[in-house]
Amino acid sequence: MHLMIPYASAAGETGAAALQTLALPQLSALLGLMQPDGAPLGGDELSPDTPFELALRAAGQPVNAATMAAADGIQVDKHCWALVSPMHLSVSSDQVLALDPQALQLGDADSRRLLADLAAELFPASEGWRQAWGAADRWYVAHEDLQGMASVSLERVINRPVDAWMPEARRLRTLQNECQMLLHRHPLNAQREARGELMVNSVWISGCGRFEPAQTEPGLQIERSLRGPLLAGDWAAWCDAWRSLDAGLINDMLTRARQGQAGLSLTLCGDREARRYKVQQRSGWQRLWQFISPPSADAAKILGAL
Repeated sequence: MHLMIPYASAAGETGAAALQTLALPQLSALLGLMQPDGAPLGGDELSPDTPFELALRAAGQPVNAATMAAADGIQVDKHCWALVSPMHLSVSSDQVLALDPQALQLGDADSRRLLADLAAELFPASEGWRQAWGAADRWYVAHEDLQGMASVSLERVINRPVDAWMPEARRLRTLQNECQMLLHRHPLNAQREARGELMVNSVWISGCGRFEPAQTEPGLQIERSLRGPLLAGDWAAWCDAWRSLDAGLINDMLTRARQGQAGLSLTLCGDREARRYKVQQRSGWQRLWQFISPPSADAAKILGAL
């Protein structure tokens, strides 16, 4: 069993303050029975890919637009694909905030209409473009010009100021700006505004790459319950989700570890880095001593360093 927990921690004062209020006795006990397995992944909260995405790649699950499109049933072949995520940029006097694409509550019909209109103007087949609809908040485009263009993961920018994350590649910046201009004058946005709905005033282009087959690590289990509260900045809900996880899956893994089950791993992913831990091999005498005097680690300190 390999349990991977993304969004286990977040950089910044609010994340650190939340951790100070969070008691996770089962996680502390489990980490006391474990040791680091390999070097940490990542190390910079401003890197294009999240530590979770790096951990997925290390576990044999490539993360890019072509792989996501294939999972959505799209024939990707050998083309270079990019994920185009419709979103709303909230503009204030001091920052531009990228809201979660799901906040748009964009219906399938309207989503398809927007993609078709964007594709006709900006991604025409006559210039070698392909486009495909994966879901209301997942559009895909393919072109050889996208190969090698580094772009920041969508997960990095959700509910955060976008200034630090804008693509460096001029081609991507141009495409994003052109999408914004077309969306600004699109009649669907006038209708949405009249209904009091968020306008689809931008897109985020990310995940440029070709399809890579997955070689999923046996026993890998990904726990995603912390994602929503953390990205929404709802720290009370994030702490509640951590407590539920501590009492559930973490407690189950702790029981297995104390029983001497082999092959147990835990990967914790934060904003800066991901760390994988494995249960130490113990002799019968060590297991007896650890039963008498259970070891414990400082879970809050470990999470705070991620």
